[in-house]
Amino acid sequence: MPIPDFQTLMLPVLKSAIQGERRISDVVEQLAEDFSLTQLERDQLLPSGRQTQFANRVNWAKSYLNKAGLVVNTQRGHFSLTERGRKVLAQSPEKIDRKFLAQFNEFQDFVSIHHHHEDPTQEERQEPTQELAPDELMRQAYHELESTLAEELLQRVRSGSPAFFEALVIRLLLAMGYGGQSAEDVEKALVGGIGDGGIDGIIDQDPLGLDRIYIQAKRYGEGNTVGAGAIRDFFGSLDRFKASKGLFITTSDFTQQARETAEMLSKRIVLINGKQLSRLMVRHGVGCRVEETLEIRRLDEEFFG
Repeated sequence: MPIPDFQTLMLPVLKSAIQGERRISDVVEQLAEDFSLTQLERDQLLPSGRQTQFANRVNWAKSYLNKAGLVVNTQRGHFSLTERGRKVLAQSPEKIDRKFLAQFNEFQDFVSIHHHHEDPTQEERQEPTQELAPDELMRQAYHELESTLAEELLQRVRSGSPAFFEALVIRLLLAMGYGGQSAEDVEKALVGGIGDGGIDGIIDQDPLGLDRIYIQAKRYGEGNTVGAGAIRDFFGSLDRFKASKGLFITTSDFTQQARETAEMLSKRIVLINGKQLSRLMVRHGVGCRVEETLEIRRLDEEFFG
C-alpha cells in the first residue's frame, strides 16, 4: 500500500499512547507494521536523506496533535496523551484530520498564524480558482515549517535548565553579531549566580567593547508572565552597574504593566518574549540547522531579450 499521509496517521498516533508515554521512534516502527509497509516503503528517504518519509509523516501527525492539545511532549523523543486526548479517544472518532482538530482553539490559533487569521478549515472549501499559485504554496509551506520549528525550539528551551537558557541567550546575541572580546568565550559573558547583582550576562555591543549590553534571562513556563516588579528590579540592577541599556529575555511573556513600565523608565530596556526569542533562534540558526535548500527558478526574459 502507499505510504499513508500525515493526516491519516493522526488517529493511529493518538491511539498508540493510550497505555502511557511512548517513544516516537517506537511508534514509527509499530505503525509501519500496522500499515503493512514493505521494507522499501519503510526505507524511502526524504530528499535531504536524513529521515525516512514515513517517520517524517508520523512526526508531523504527532506535532499537529500537540498543537491541538491532544498530546504533550514529555522528554526528548517522547510524548503522552493529555486529558483532552483521552476524551477524544473515548468518543471513538472514525478519523482525525485538520478539520477535526479545528474544533480546538489552540489549533485554530496555530493555523491562523500561517493563514493570516483565516478560518482554518477554509482550504477545504476553496474553489479551484481561489487556490494559491505553486510558488505561493511553497512560501506558505515554508512559513508553516518555520513557525512549527520556532514552537518546538521554545518548548525545548523551556524544558532546559536556567543555566542552559542563560548560555543560550549569550550564544544567540553572538550569532546576531554582538560581542567583542566576549565572543571568544560564552562563559566570560555569563555573570549569573550568587552576588550577580540581578544581571545574568554582560556582552559587548561592538567589537571594541566601547559599550555593553546587560542581560536578564528568565526561563518561565507558558502562562507564568513577567510583571512590572521584575522590570523595576532589573532597572535597579542596571543602575548599580551604571548601565544605560538592558535586555530582558523570557521564555514566557510580559504583562501589559511590565511593558508600560519598561517604556516609562529612564533607561532603555528591550523586552523579548518567548515567541520573539524562538523566531530569532530560527533566523540566526541557533539550536537548529539547514536540512534542505530549495530554489525557485523563473524564466529570464533578458536572456531572450
